[in-house]
Formats: sequence, structure tokens, C-alpha cells
Amino acid sequence: MLIEHDDIQLLAKFRREIRRFLQFSDQAAASVGLQPQQHQLLLQVARAPDGTLITIGYIADVMGLRHNTAVELSKRCELAGLVSRTHDPNDRRCVVLKLTTLGNRALRQLSDVHSRQLRELAPSLIQALTRIRNSTP
Repeated sequence: MLIEHDDIQLLAKFRREIRRFLQFSDQAAASVGLQPQQHQLLLQVARAPDGTLITIGYIADVMGLRHNTAVELSKRCELAGLVSRTHDPNDRRCVVLKLTTLGNRALRQLSDVHSRQLRELAPSLIQALTRIRNSTP
């Protein structure tokens, strides 16, 4: 299947809009002293469905990380005071993560600025997605 020039332009515009948001997000995290992956970990811990045990394995899965990478990231977040790491009383092999007060505060601060940025970018993102959706296959 040959991809049309217009389709490539649509995909490039959408990709550019996504990159704008991701660059903003990385800079916002840095402005409060966090690495982008630390911010992502905080988001995943906070957004886990009720009743979900937030383990290293869960974080690795939802963030698309290797298990040992998730371990190291969670340790860095613990050292920064953003999360607490405890062993699951039912399975001592599992490490369970929980946001600390500092982690909650940082996440709320970042979420506020991200919401404002998304409201600003929404029209161009929606336009790019709509054009992709409406393009003929």
C-alpha cells in the first residue's frame, strides 16, 4: 500500500503536536525538580483503578518498562520522597508503591499546568486527529 503525501503530512502534523505537549511536559516536570519518568510514575500510581495493588510489576506494565528499570525508577522516587515502597504483607516478594504527601503535592501542581496546556493545544490536536480520521484509506 502506497502512503499518500497528504497522509504523511497529516501524520507529521499530529506527531508535531504530540511532541509539543511532551516537550512541555518534560520541561514542567524539570521545573519542579522531577525527571519526566518520575512524573509518569506518579501519574500511574495516582490513576490506578480502585483495588489495584500498585506493584513494581504493575508500574513496569503500564509504563512499558523492563522490571529492573521500574525498580530503579521507584527507588529514585522513594529517595526523592515522592513515593513510599513497602512489601506486600501477603507476598513479601512484591514491592507496593504509594504516593507520599510530597508526591501528591508535586502531582497536583503538575496536573494543573498540564491541564492548562492541554486546553491550549486541544484545538490543534483535535484538528490533526480529525483530519487523519477523515482521510480516505
